Amino acid sequence: MAMVVLAGCATQPPGLPDDPVLSTGPGTLPGQRIPAGPLRAITPGQVNSFPIASTEPPKELWDRIRRGFSMPDLQNELVTDREQWYASRPDYIQRMTERSSKYLFHIVEELERRQMPTELALLPFIESAFNPQAVSSAKAAGMWQFMPATGKYFALKQNDFRDDRRDVLASTRAALDYLQKLHGMFGDWHLALAAYNWGEGSVGRAIAKNQKAGLGTTYDELNMPAETRLYVPKLQAVKNIVANPNTFSTELPLIENHPYFQQVQITRDIDVALAARLADVEIDVFKALNPSARRPVILASGTPQILLPWDNALVFQRNFDAYNQGQYASWTAWTAPSTMNATEAARHTGMNESDLRSMNNIPPRMLIKAGSTLIVPRTAQMNNDVSSHVADNAQVSLAPEITTRRTTVRARKGESVDSIASRYGVAAANVANWNNVNAQTAFKRGQQIVLHLPITARAMASDVIKKPAPSRGKTAVQPVRRNTGKAVVKSRRK
Repeated sequence: MAMVVLAGCATQPPGLPDDPVLSTGPGTLPGQRIPAGPLRAITPGQVNSFPIASTEPPKELWDRIRRGFSMPDLQNELVTDREQWYASRPDYIQRMTERSSKYLFHIVEELERRQMPTELALLPFIESAFNPQAVSSAKAAGMWQFMPATGKYFALKQNDFRDDRRDVLASTRAALDYLQKLHGMFGDWHLALAAYNWGEGSVGRAIAKNQKAGLGTTYDELNMPAETRLYVPKLQAVKNIVANPNTFSTELPLIENHPYFQQVQITRDIDVALAARLADVEIDVFKALNPSARRPVILASGTPQILLPWDNALVFQRNFDAYNQGQYASWTAWTAPSTMNATEAARHTGMNESDLRSMNNIPPRMLIKAGSTLIVPRTAQMNNDVSSHVADNAQVSLAPEITTRRTTVRARKGESVDSIASRYGVAAANVANWNNVNAQTAFKRGQQIVLHLPITARAMASDVIKKPAPSRGKTAVQPVRRNTGKAVVKSRRK
């Protein structure tokens, strides 16, 4: 799904403002629902403007969704084509709808709170088949398929420990924020959906082009890519099937009009496997509700709440508070103090190099750049929970290892450690270290200086010391013999 790059947005918490949250820790009680702001009296003139609500809530969520349909219907051949496509694949519909049962209640609640059409609750069927781990070829991710830049604009954190584009609450909040913004721009839900798929700039230009040509500017009348042309018909087809499943010989699974999950506040870093065990849920169920976790540990300072099946939330709360079998997390974060290879990083953290590479996705022949955050085993020396700064900004930055060769050059008149370092593009501290001198040392003219230069840069060393080659009677680089039998420069790899 194409998204435009936007800039600047204040961080917003995921979920509904009045969602109940269970807390962990001594003396904690479930959160209470408290209306925000003062109560205001309804004037007589307002009484007749409010619709009459049913006194009996719908027993199943599909009925509740149907009651909230309010977008104009789209009727064309593409809709009919998509209806037939979905109806001819009952297994596919079954998988999608069963997967959606974990998330639909929350989405519908949020749509109703914002007074938005409940058809939009069906949009993840089109975007990702309700798979929060879905990733498109264009790198859009999550149930609502956010591109990285658009996700950042809508405050969806993306770092080495979590990707909020996959987070159920955060991504739903961001998607509905974006859809509301688009509807405000275009004043039409079909155009808003086209912009969600194609980009608001593209839809705006298509509208301007039609206006200039004296043509209409509805969804059907705009010239757009095939994917966007089919986007709203797909949603309309799913809407029609949900509205009348019998017409399409389709059976929708029962989804009760009740929350599937509840938020639980965590106060300590905790392993994903332990969290699932304390909640008494299968690990796959836990991951489906907490898909933003990219590592085997959840950092409380970055993800202070987890989602659990409604009946398991209290189980987790009690087990978490009673847990006495050691630390909650067996993993923590370690920040590389300088650029180093995996061997050095493994030595610093006490890990096996192969395990460190595997856990942190470090390929061979790559350096770990300074400031990179790696996940490492929690030890007595690294036993604190990870800070919010690291939890929100952790990244692993890699650079190719550069093969160097030991080279000897002559100092020019008046040269120092700094001038040598500047001339050959290396760090002054390295020059001092290679030559066992301090950083303020001045060299004598002609003094031999040891350098370790990248192979590609060695040709730049115009002052490489040359030794006489007796057999040719003139200066040349002294060769040595290798197994190939060819003359090569005498050097040593570092």
